[in-house]
Amino acid sequence: TLLSSLGLGTTLTFASSHWLLAWMGLEINTLAIIPLMAQHHHPRAVEATTKYFLTQATAAAMILFASTTNAWVTGAWDMNGLSNPIASAMILAALALKIGLAPMHFWMPEVMQGLDLLTGLVLSTWQKLAPLALIIQTAQATDPLLLTVLGLMSTLIGGWGGLNQTQLRKILAYSSIAHMGWMVIVLQYAPQLTLIALLTYIFMTSAAFLTLKASSATKIGTLATIWSKSPIWATTTALVLLSLGGLPPLTGFMPKWLILQELAKQSLPLVATVMALAALLSLYFYLRLCYAMTLTISPNTTTSTTPWRVQATQASFPLALATVMTLGLLPIT
Repeated sequence: TLLSSLGLGTTLTFASSHWLLAWMGLEINTLAIIPLMAQHHHPRAVEATTKYFLTQATAAAMILFASTTNAWVTGAWDMNGLSNPIASAMILAALALKIGLAPMHFWMPEVMQGLDLLTGLVLSTWQKLAPLALIIQTAQATDPLLLTVLGLMSTLIGGWGGLNQTQLRKILAYSSIAHMGWMVIVLQYAPQLTLIALLTYIFMTSAAFLTLKASSATKIGTLATIWSKSPIWATTTALVLLSLGGLPPLTGFMPKWLILQELAKQSLPLVATVMALAALLSLYFYLRLCYAMTLTISPNTTTSTTPWRVQATQASFPLALATVMTLGLLPIT
């Protein structure tokens, strides 16, 4: 029931051209993921769920208020009729809060840290779709400067915030913030690049989360023991992380390349430079993970009884598919 409601909420928002219907889809979506988040009955999970619920409820109330204001001024509930600048800025702020764009990002690492890896995967991929669809639909009515500032701040903060973390879920949350920034920065010039970036981001994040789930790793220290259990797996994971960082022979390079090219074409060299430098910040903490996984010998002995044959508890096909997509899709550019 919960998973189908999760899908239904997002689909409703996709299909709607009326603000009330879009708002209702977002609400159904939020209410469906809350029991999924709290299902482990761990105090940390309950705390994360509460934080998530409060932020999402605030954002939904802001969307409702802004669309009502817009309808009051223009007499139309249509999404394309966002002629009121205050209403469009408020709606953008609310949607940014929903997907965790900086400076509305503070809930994101906290919430991710409290969840298990699969719910974290849903939160960082599926939950981004509906608000992002609304942002894309209303992007033409919003102030271009606002979108640029949101995108730049998100990539910078997503890079800076992850530097000092040891918890993998928080690192992935900051990486998610940074990727959202890349999507938003190019939105007003080439929306199709936003979709490409979103697609590659979903593949790369899925591969990262499923890998961590398979080894049930939540800290950097745990990664250092993977190479002894499964060397090939350690190699592919390192490559997935480098793909998230956007290094050339891998898929993650494609959206960054195309977005920087588009920004240069729109004669925004300064913005493109800042974005490229922010990508370096993100790359640093992915490289830290790679270093811990492949270039260090773990000082502590593994606590597992049989370090050589690990019984797999999850289906390996989704992980294999996501990994292949993450490592090999660059030629479709």
